[in-house]
Order: sequence, then C-alpha cells, then structure tokens
Amino acid sequence: MLGLVRDQALARLFGAGSDTDAFLVAWTVPEFAATLLIEDGLAFALIPAFSMALARRAQGVPGDPVRALVAGTLPRLALAFVAVGALLAGIAPQVVEVLAPGLPDPALAVDCTRITATCVVSFGLAGYCSAALRAHRRYLAPAAIYVAYNVGIITGMLVLGGQWGVRAAAAGVAVGGCLMVVVQLPALLRELRKKAASGARNEDEARPLDTALLATVLLFALCRQSQVLVERFLASSLPSGAISHLNYAQKVAQMPMILSVMVCTVTFPVVARALADGDVERAKGRVERDLALAASIVLLGTAAVVACAPQIIELLFQRGAFTTSDTAATAGVMRVYALGLLGQTLTGVLARSYFSAGRGAWYPVGAMATGIAVTSAAGALAVGPWGVYGIAAANAAGITVTALVLLAGMGPRSVPVHVPAVLRQLAAPVLAAVAAGLAGALVAARFDDGPMAGLTVGGLTVTGVFLAAGRALGVQGVVHALRFAGSVTRRLPYVRSR
Repeated sequence: MLGLVRDQALARLFGAGSDTDAFLVAWTVPEFAATLLIEDGLAFALIPAFSMALARRAQGVPGDPVRALVAGTLPRLALAFVAVGALLAGIAPQVVEVLAPGLPDPALAVDCTRITATCVVSFGLAGYCSAALRAHRRYLAPAAIYVAYNVGIITGMLVLGGQWGVRAAAAGVAVGGCLMVVVQLPALLRELRKKAASGARNEDEARPLDTALLATVLLFALCRQSQVLVERFLASSLPSGAISHLNYAQKVAQMPMILSVMVCTVTFPVVARALADGDVERAKGRVERDLALAASIVLLGTAAVVACAPQIIELLFQRGAFTTSDTAATAGVMRVYALGLLGQTLTGVLARSYFSAGRGAWYPVGAMATGIAVTSAAGALAVGPWGVYGIAAANAAGITVTALVLLAGMGPRSVPVHVPAVLRQLAAPVLAAVAAGLAGALVAARFDDGPMAGLTVGGLTVTGVFLAAGRALGVQGVVHALRFAGSVTRRLPYVRSR
C-alpha cells in the first residue's frame, strides 16, 4: 500500500513526462537489485541453505551450522555488493545509454542512476537478513523492509522535491535502502546470539554457498527482471511519457500478483525445510495448495483490474501533473498487462519449487530465457503498430510462456506435482475470472458519479460473480476461502449467541 502512496506522490509531483522517464530509467537499478537480492535470486539460494543448516543443527551436528554458514557467506557477499555498486556508479552513462538510447535528457538519468547504485549494497544486506530470518520463521522484520523503503522515498520526494526535482526520488531510494537493513538487524542479531550460545564455537567451520546454486538463481532472477529492460529499451523511442505510463500501469496491475505470491513468502521455507528433512510428500502437498490459492487470488485481482482500470487509475493518480490523457493511456496499458498476471504468479510459485531443494537448477533459467526471447521478439514487432500496448502484450505473452515451460518440467525436475491435475484446477478459476471481469466492466462503465462509485460497484460485482462462479465450478482456492470465512464467522460471539 505504501508503494501505491509512493507512486501517487511521484505522479502528483512530477507527472508522466521526461523527468519521470529519466528517474524510472535509473529506478531500473533498485528494481533489478530487489529481484536479484531480496525477492527471488539471493532468497532462492539462502533460504534452502539456512533451512539445511537449521536441520543439521536439529540433528545434533557438532558446532553451529548456522554460524558457519554466516561466516562463510556474508563477508564475501558484502564485498561483492560493494564492488558491483561502485562499478554501476562509475559506468552510469553507459548504463543509461544501453537501457534507454532514445532518452531526450540522459544527464538527469545518469545523476539518478549514480544515486540509486548505492542500493546494491543496502539491498544485498537487506536480502541476506531477510532470507536468514525467514528461514528461522521470523517474518515481522522482513515484512517491514518495504515499509521502511517506501517511507524513505516518499520523505525524500516531499522534503527535497522542490529543490532537487526528481533527483529527490533517487535520494529517497538510497535512504530507504539503508532503512531496510536497519529494521532487520536487531532481530537477526538476536537470533544469532541466541543460537550461538547453544553451539560449540570452536568446531564451527565456514561454509560457503554452493556455486552452481548461486549462479542459477541469480541468472534466473536476472532473466526475469530483464523484462523491464526490454520494455524501457523499446519505449525509449516512443513519445515522452511512454515509460511512465508503462511503469504506473505495471505497478498497479501487479498488486494482485504481489498479494498472491505473499503466500509463498511464508511457505517457501516450509517447502525447503520439508525437502531438507526428506519429506517429499509434504513438500508436494504444500506446493499444490499454494498453486491453487495463489491462482485464485491473482485471477480475482485480474478480473478487477480489467473491469475497473480507468476508475482505479483516475482515483489513484489523476491529480497535480498527472492529466486525464495520462489516465486513459495508463488504464489501457494496465488492462493489457493484466493478461499476464496468472503467468507472473505461476512463475513465482513454481520457481521457488525448483530451488527449494538447495541445488543448482538450470531448467528454470532456460524457461525464463525462453520467455524473455518471446517478449523481446513480440515487443520489437508490436511496438511499431501498437506502441505501449504492444510492449505490454509482449510482456504478458513472454511470462505466460515461461510459466507453461516451468509447469511442464515440474514432475522430473522439481517437487513432483501432478501436472495434468494442476492444469485442470487452473481451468475453472480462469473461467470464473472471465465471467467476473465481463460483468464488472459492464456495471462499472454505467456509473458516471466519479471513480469511487464505479470502482466500488464494479469491484463488488467482480467479487460476487467470481466467488459464485468459483463455488459452482469447484475452484479449490475459492472453496477453501469460503470454508475458512464460514468457520471464522461461526466463532464470532454474536453468531454463537444466536
């Protein structure tokens, strides 16, 4: 939610013009860093490693395997983060030229890139702390990192925006990255001190990460985030504001995907620990339940985005420098982006399954590279006739291909889920989402009393139709959610008294 407030502040203060385009090119660095070091790459390597260390400690292995893992990984990774951050700051002009060769004001983008390069260090340390805490089943501090990050950006824009312009947003990124580390350090130090007291320190041995595992997870995350590179490269040759419209549309459209993948943030350590303990059936059941629930959440969100896109964008962004034409362009792009949300969610869930055993896996890297190839080729062909809409459609096509390739390889190469059964389970919520999206769009379009009225009625219609259709079709995620809601309702004092 604070991410939305951040984007609202950016739109209000700087609109969707050339200055915002320049900052968003520089924002590619923290976006890449978040994916590589916090959300996907480093987490895929570290959470299974910490889970294995915790399992070895529970088995009574001499010494403290967790301390040994920290000693063997953190110093080397910290040096790598510093080196990469310094390199990016030094070659910022070349980075901007590669990312957006058609940008009208590269100097502004270069300044912002040099400032945001600091987040390679802060995001790397924040990602390390987050992975270690999640493996210990400590979620509060890792959950707070994006609150701290967005508070830093919003504060930077509001305090320095009048003097520094859009560079204030870049300064906010740098401050927010440092805050991400600060909010986690106390919790991590408590965990390490508590566990260190029970281990024999003189028998600890530094244990580095498996090189093949680290290489494959980072390459996978790099390929996945390359979608942003393709989009901004293609959009840099379009009129000013194209990159901004793509960014605002993507940020809002991805909210359902972020909510759905939150399930896996908690259950990924569960799957990793199950595999570390040799319990394949428990891991299989957990992954299948995650797929069903995540698909239901994201498809409900997809239907709402498609049905109420104009109302959502107008309500969130249409003020200050963000005009009605910006609203129309962003809403249209967002509807196209939404077609790839199921693919985004499936990719997030399935990729965690491939890496949960703590071993290098090249198959997901190949699947993601295939999707990027589709995105690049389709985008190059579609950007001429359809502009930003063609770029968004290429994004949706590429990530959907990736998800299908990952799903096809689940049996022999990952947690052995039953792929045909999973596909049958996905068909029902897709049909429910189509029905809900059409009904919600028809209802929302009839309300001219402002965006809030249209969004409220359209959103309620989407939700009601999706739940009714999902229950009728036996959608697993919907059925479980309704049962849970019923059980909670029956526990309420008022219901019991009746």
